[in-house]
Amino acid sequence: MTVLRSVLLFVLAAVAEIGGAWLVWQGVRENRGLLWIGLGVLALGGYGFVATFQPDPNFGRVLAAYGGVFVAGSLLWGVLVDGFRPDRWDLLGAGVCLLGVALIMYAPRS
Repeated sequence: MTVLRSVLLFVLAAVAEIGGAWLVWQGVRENRGLLWIGLGVLALGGYGFVATFQPDPNFGRVLAAYGGVFVAGSLLWGVLVDGFRPDRWDLLGAGVCLLGVALIMYAPRS
């Protein structure tokens, strides 16, 4: 149950961070305005809050592992929201990152 909770928190954190960054991008680069930027900033703050609920107490470990989730999640966001088509190297890189997440967060420790 702890692993499932951790994975769900990583997914929620990714939606908040990637979504927040996307909103800021849209507000600035696509001239959608201050409302989009403000919503993005709030979502980015939400990401920081969600990360604190990870069961592992080590900030460095959680944030290092989240980096891999961010890489894979960013590519997925691009596919779902922006019509991006990753190539095999994008997919391989994301897979390597997710393997790193699994090792960092869920490897047995003494």
